[in-house]
Amino acid sequence: MIEASCHCGAVRFSVETAPEQVNDCNCSICRRYGTLWGYYRPSDVGFSAENGPTDIYMWGDKSLEFHRCRACGCVTHWSPTNRERQKMGINARLLPAEVLAAIPVTHGDGASR
Repeated sequence: MIEASCHCGAVRFSVETAPEQVNDCNCSICRRYGTLWGYYRPSDVGFSAENGPTDIYMWGDKSLEFHRCRACGCVTHWSPTNRERQKMGINARLLPAEVLAAIPVTHGDGASR
């Protein structure tokens, strides 16, 4: 089990395995956030029952909710507004440094979409 959290620890989640790769997306929001996305099925990400609240930001077609910790501001994950969609992104920069260092980084071209 790999555990991750925002800077202050108010938002915590866990995954069974590290992502095979992480995506350094260059779309307008991701490049500003500075995130590296690891993709999972929502059922494969366990959020702590004691998590503090997150703020949500949506833009454009409002198909994604970008979550950030309300206390420290770290972007934690995105989830689809369509709950039947079986893909979400976790901010892999929140994983332990030694775990993240072993994951290959891809450079997705979200800016061209």
